[in-house]
This record gives sequence, C-alpha cells and structure tokens, in this order.
Amino acid sequence: MFEFAGDTLSPAPVFRKDTLAELGNIRGRQIAGIIHVHPNGRFVYVVNRASTTAEFDSKPVFVGGENNFAVYSIDPATGEPSLVQHVDTRGIHCRTFHIDPSGRLLVAAHIMPLTVKDGAALRTVPASLAMFRINADDRLHFIRKYEIDVGDRTMLWMGMVAL
Repeated sequence: MFEFAGDTLSPAPVFRKDTLAELGNIRGRQIAGIIHVHPNGRFVYVVNRASTTAEFDSKPVFVGGENNFAVYSIDPATGEPSLVQHVDTRGIHCRTFHIDPSGRLLVAAHIMPLTVKDGAALRTVPASLAMFRINADDRLHFIRKYEIDVGDRTMLWMGMVAL
C-alpha cells in the first residue's frame, strides 16, 4: 500500500502484505489479480489466480495453485490492511470480480474451462460466475455458481451496475 502526500504518491510502500494462503507451495504461474475496496472503505478484496497446466494423457491439466480471495480489514487510524479471510473463488483463474453498489454481493468471473485431476480421474472445471454474499463482518460466503459455456474463447470482463 502506498500513500499520497498531496498529489504525490510515496516512492516506497507504507505496508506490504502477502496475498497467498500457502506461500511455500507455488506450483506454476501464481499471480495476484484485481483489487476492490468495499463501498464502506473498511475492507479490501484481492484475488489470487492460477491456471498453469502440464501435459497429462495428452491433455493440458491444471497443475494447481491458489484461486482464492484474500480479504483484509483496514485499520481506520493507520490504513494498515490485516488479513481476515482466504476463500476459494470456486473456479479457475478469476480474471475479474465486482462488488454490487449496495456492498452485499460479490460476483467472480472465471475466464475459461480447464481440466483438473480429481483423484485418478480427470474432470473439467467450467468457466463460471460465482456469487458470494458479503456478510455483516465483510467476509465472503459462497452462494452459488453459474457455469458459462465459452467454447474455445475466454470471458475477459464482467461488471455490475445499479438500476
């Protein structure tokens, strides 16, 4: 986190926080994605995403990694973020997510289907929109997932607007 002094951004971060739940278990390309601040300004949501594959039975198969949200509370006096939750996004590579204007719902967009190992078998995790309720303590609670058939394409963007 950087701070502003007037119109100038600080040259170095004031706070630096890890986003992963398992720092020592990187299994492929692991990246932090989009960040949103809750409308009340007290919480920050960051998505971790992974989608690296390796060849298995002549198919690209997900090698693992974190596809989750890191939820931070923000200290109102100092602005320091403190981790309060990691929660699975319920899909592979959450490209984007959005919080509805009321601050009660978060929707995560997973961009593509991907084959994963499930014990000895293989199964496909589809592209999807996953819905989470934002509880009174601003933690996320999974509601449901809508699978999206993207064919050979990817779903790169989604958003919400107030009506």
